[in-house]
Amino acid sequence: QVQLVESGGGLVQAGGSLRLSCAASGRTFNNYAMGWFRLAPGKEREFVAGISRSGASTYYADSVKGRFTISRDNAKNTVYLQMNSLKPEDTAVYYCAVVNYGSTHGKSDYWGQGTQVTVSS
Repeated sequence: QVQLVESGGGLVQAGGSLRLSCAASGRTFNNYAMGWFRLAPGKEREFVAGISRSGASTYYADSVKGRFTISRDNAKNTVYLQMNSLKPEDTAVYYCAVVNYGSTHGKSDYWGQGTQVTVSS
């Protein structure tokens, strides 16, 4: 079992920045690739970013490439999502999840509870 807890969401103006954190407990964190997803009202869940077990490799959705950065600190059992140049369309609940590296489908047994990000125009 892996327990995931997100934090760091909030209200920010367009063009601003936020850093999300996802703290993991349970099984060995560095055994898992991790991903961030988001869910906006009226839309399907969307892949945002993924990172390999070591943190050496990352991949992103086109919609966030160049603006968001995923990273991890295995010593702290935490994965991060640095979000810059935020846009109103980034407004969503953001979730972290255990993933198979390279996948974007979000078929995971392990999810956090989500953290709300709201970007005002």
